[in-house]
Amino acid sequence: MILKNTYLFSILLFFIFTSCKTQTHSVPSTKTDKEIQPGAYQLHAYLSLLDDKNVAIVGNQTSEINRVHLVDTLLSLGVNITKVFAPEHGFRGQASAGEHVADSKDKKTGLPIISLYGKHKKPTDEDLEDVDILVFDIQDVGARFYTYLSTLHYVMEAAAENNLPVIVLDRPNPNGDYIDGPVLEKDFSSFVGLHPVPVVYGMTIGEYARMIKGEKWLKNGIQPDLLVIPNKNYAHNKKYILPVKPSPNLPNQQAIRLYPSLCLFEGTDISIGRGTDFPFQVYGSPSLPPSDFSFVPQPNAASKWPKHQGKKCYGKDLRKINPPKELYLEWLIDTYNKYPVKEKYFNKFFNRLAGNSSLQKQIKEGLTAGEIKKTWQEELTKFKKIRKKYLLYP
Repeated sequence: MILKNTYLFSILLFFIFTSCKTQTHSVPSTKTDKEIQPGAYQLHAYLSLLDDKNVAIVGNQTSEINRVHLVDTLLSLGVNITKVFAPEHGFRGQASAGEHVADSKDKKTGLPIISLYGKHKKPTDEDLEDVDILVFDIQDVGARFYTYLSTLHYVMEAAAENNLPVIVLDRPNPNGDYIDGPVLEKDFSSFVGLHPVPVVYGMTIGEYARMIKGEKWLKNGIQPDLLVIPNKNYAHNKKYILPVKPSPNLPNQQAIRLYPSLCLFEGTDISIGRGTDFPFQVYGSPSLPPSDFSFVPQPNAASKWPKHQGKKCYGKDLRKINPPKELYLEWLIDTYNKYPVKEKYFNKFFNRLAGNSSLQKQIKEGLTAGEIKKTWQEELTKFKKIRKKYLLYP
């Protein structure tokens, strides 16, 4: 009788242990089987790879699973996270564009946060001394000048130099349904564009990581041990609404869809609404002719030093338009033609954003948008052939 009860008790303990272990390694999903699920949600595909490892997370506020931060989820599942690397805007995504983000500690978890922005864009050997594996999970918006692509580049490079594997948790590209813009020329490489890709490249960040490795774009052609955890139920032409705003000045889907076209205005005297409640959904300048629409930029949480602060800017309201499925140049050309002092329209940043010196010259010479776009086609065709090798989705 004692042996029988002992046996039954052992069986009961086994099922309790198994049940607890299963619950520990799963997160309830609020998504249906047909909904898009980012790579981070596919815990079964990567959680076991983190067992008994010192893990570093490269992430920000978009690193989430069902609105719970990836770091908090992994800690609750017993993953040993040693530190967090944070890109532009910081770990919780609260810093303004270009604002210095210092190393710190996360108030919620106590984890050390190492900033990868400013002068320290790449993890050092010392940063990685107590790391066995890197997990990268940051939402991209599909435009070359979005700096998280450069952060990905430097993280992959540091990982390769230190013989550390990198897991990229893929996320859908909200501008992944088209390809457009000039391909960046090597002489114009910078943190707002490191690679020979067009402004809008039509790839997820996981596919982009595969391309960085496959094309040997890292220093000395070094290649890291890379694993991409794909999205589920995703296709490039499938609409995806981001659950979390990807950065302080991209508050909604309209701003995200207009971002590739309007960001070129950052290299001009034209404001794109930083310092308002609708950044990347309007444009204007005090120097443009008075019009029915105007706005006055003022410092706010998303932009502490907005262009034309306190001045009335005349321009256009794009909040209710259907965003063009292309890199739209007409707004740029129109404002240049209306600008009274042509020599003050462009600034030094424009060519870095464009990825060449040609676009500025073409606008100054009076070429139409169609004529300008024809000059991109040969390089775009070459890029599309390269892109095709690294696609994970139709």
